[in-house]
Amino acid sequence: MREVRIGKNEEGQRLNKFLMKYLNLAPSSFIYKMLRKKNIKLNDKKADGSEIVTYNDSVKIFLSDETIDKFKSEAASANPEKIKNNSDEIKNEISGIVYKIDDDILYKDDDVMAIDKPSGILSQKADKNDYSVNEAVIEYVLDNRILSKEDFRTFKPSVCNRLDRNTSGIIWAGISLKGSKELSKAFKERMIDKYYYTIVKGRFEKKLTVDGYIKRDETKLKSEVISKEEYQHLTKNNSYKDKNMRDSDSEYTRIETFFEPLSVGKEYTLLRIKLITGKTHQIRAHLKSLGFPVIGDVKYGDRYVNSYMKNNYKLKNHLLHAGDAFWKEKKIKVHSDLPEIFQKICEKEGLEWQHGIHED
Repeated sequence: MREVRIGKNEEGQRLNKFLMKYLNLAPSSFIYKMLRKKNIKLNDKKADGSEIVTYNDSVKIFLSDETIDKFKSEAASANPEKIKNNSDEIKNEISGIVYKIDDDILYKDDDVMAIDKPSGILSQKADKNDYSVNEAVIEYVLDNRILSKEDFRTFKPSVCNRLDRNTSGIIWAGISLKGSKELSKAFKERMIDKYYYTIVKGRFEKKLTVDGYIKRDETKLKSEVISKEEYQHLTKNNSYKDKNMRDSDSEYTRIETFFEPLSVGKEYTLLRIKLITGKTHQIRAHLKSLGFPVIGDVKYGDRYVNSYMKNNYKLKNHLLHAGDAFWKEKKIKVHSDLPEIFQKICEKEGLEWQHGIHED
């Protein structure tokens, strides 16, 4: 018999979910059979798996140690020492890239943290040799003993939203099961308002909320935005889809973006942007469709402007920064100042900017 106590990072989930993580090689049919036969008990009582476990609950598994160990994986994803070793190996393979989040933490409590991601760092790795914010978060909780080896049996911290590699700013991570669940719900239900900053070509002079329709080309990894009027014209004339087709069935998806000019110069505008919907490349593609391309943007930008910015400011990537986040339910405000390259271009091009949270 083996007794397992529910930890803080494991409470709040159904018993069957906990057991499937703890005995991660066992088929679900085996787990339910053991519950029915009372070979697995919760707080010394029969359980069917639907119970919600709480902190320090007792889960007793009346099986031999050999059988239990047979159904438990020792994969790196569940073993903090292996995770640490793997991340060290990954960093050693990537010349010049050693990223630690210690100095970039904008907010942290027992359950979540917000990190100020630099441009050029991945949110999550795209292949096994990448090193991302996700790995840096794991290293941080291990180095600071926020999670123990036992915690890693059933939970691994991870980032809960993504930014493009070359987009800087606020990225959130759950460092407890409770925090991960709360963040996932908050992003799904749009309870976290996200504000971005960028510099665009042209004089964007009015505060606007603009809707449109976006289509993603996965072969080119590029998005296209058309206006509401263009979309209505396509659908009205049946040139795009059958008249009985719903909007959700089409290739295009409706988007909505709020734009606020903070400073308008002779040739460029500093914008603050709120994502009302959140689609891949929404801001960059939407601004291109409106005739105000983001400076430095290779996919959607203006070649002449990009060449000017590269020659005068050594700008290699698009300027887009996730600067403010407001978690309404928790009343948490997080702010990240504009990166130095932003500030430099603003000063040289006659655009005013200021430190601190930009209040509504």
